Amino acid sequence: MANTILDLKPVNVWKHFYALTQIPRPSGHMEKITAFVEDFGKRLGLETIRDSANNICIRKPATQGYENRQTVILQSHLDMVPQANSDLKFDFTKDAIQAYIDGDWVKAKGTTLGADNGIGVAATMAILEATDLQHGPLEGLFTTDEETGMFGALAVRPGFINGKIMLNLDSELDGELYIGCAGGEDVSVSFQYENEPVTFKKAIVVKISLKGLKGGHSGVDIHLGRANANKLMFRFLKDAMQRQNARLVSVQGGTLRNAIPREAFASIVVDGETNYKGILTLVDYYHEVFNNEFDGVENLIELKAERQDVQVGKLQLIPFDVQQKLTHAITACPNGVINMFAKIPDTVETSVNMAIVQSSERTTEIKFLARSSSETKKCAICGSVESVFINAGANQVGSSNGYPGWNPNPDSAVLQVMKKVFEKQRGYVPKVEVMHAGLECGIILSSVPGLDTVSFGPTIQFPHSPDEKIEIASVQKFWDYLIGILREL
Repeated sequence: MANTILDLKPVNVWKHFYALTQIPRPSGHMEKITAFVEDFGKRLGLETIRDSANNICIRKPATQGYENRQTVILQSHLDMVPQANSDLKFDFTKDAIQAYIDGDWVKAKGTTLGADNGIGVAATMAILEATDLQHGPLEGLFTTDEETGMFGALAVRPGFINGKIMLNLDSELDGELYIGCAGGEDVSVSFQYENEPVTFKKAIVVKISLKGLKGGHSGVDIHLGRANANKLMFRFLKDAMQRQNARLVSVQGGTLRNAIPREAFASIVVDGETNYKGILTLVDYYHEVFNNEFDGVENLIELKAERQDVQVGKLQLIPFDVQQKLTHAITACPNGVINMFAKIPDTVETSVNMAIVQSSERTTEIKFLARSSSETKKCAICGSVESVFINAGANQVGSSNGYPGWNPNPDSAVLQVMKKVFEKQRGYVPKVEVMHAGLECGIILSSVPGLDTVSFGPTIQFPHSPDEKIEIASVQKFWDYLIGILREL
């Protein structure tokens, strides 16, 4: 039995994945990982180039007898989602991921693992390094900052990559091939104000904590019906304001635009012991309600109230009218699955994730990520969110960082080859799907038209959360399939 991930098979893939866990690579901090991959290509003596967005392309010649094959691009992204449990002190810009084996899975201690998309990067590195494989000309395309807005993919231009076939290695379910995905767009809202002093005569400060939610990827996991910490927190706060005259000092929920928020925290002030006891009763009530409503979906949802020893005179409140507008707007705003495909069973077409609610001095910001395989439906859901907050009197409301979806091509020649290789290796036909999560394929295709593209990968569960894990057996299957495809294409 393997003791560490370096003992797992295929060794040539897991050794590179381990190396990636030791290099800080959260989105927005690409310096170390791009330098690492660039040096890797140069040490192999392969043509290695970097573009203006710090994407890396490593070119490997064909093996003997395969010189006349079409060039195949192996594409994956270098960054990872930085999510850690709130009780863990972890700096994603400095600390190494602590990966370990748990039965049939590899996980990380208290953080995201980075299998999304580190396993794709590791497999490409293993292909580029190998001397015993059969393949045509290859290009390893390593993109940057996928998780925060597809910024690396948006910068890819013809000439940086020359291949006409692209295999995206960023899917997360073994046995499925993806030929399309949703596009996305950010919606950002800002309330700006002058804070108010506390005027209660017997002010009591209370910290409300909502924890224990599963969270997850806002595309891959959105159909699972998991709780959104921001929506639950403001559901509680609305009642606390109405029943106990609670005033809002600050609120913080969620940290990433593409992750379902797992935790939310609020600081409130109430007047006197009676209202404080009312808050405690309300917390107990909603603790039970939330757990009953999400029984079988979530594990234990923790809602707690803690009295704070704070000098009330130094506290600044969000103005009452802003508090009301903010609370009602967040309560009313759509979140989660908006509609499913009519012609593709069990597949989400349109969704929106209320990802972040964050207050600071004189400002509260709310950030959403809308997704849809339909450009018009994506615009429609962004418009719905915008309208809610425009009616609520938000100071700034707008959409940005839009990226296109990837239109499926069921007649893809590459897909036909991949289906044949899969059936030969496994003895059954793979599923061909359209993914609700955003892949970089559509963006790259918009700049480099004519690519024949399919996405696949090993089984990864709960990406974008500290529960992220990768199935060990599926990595060997993924590797065998990948080298089989390269031999046949």
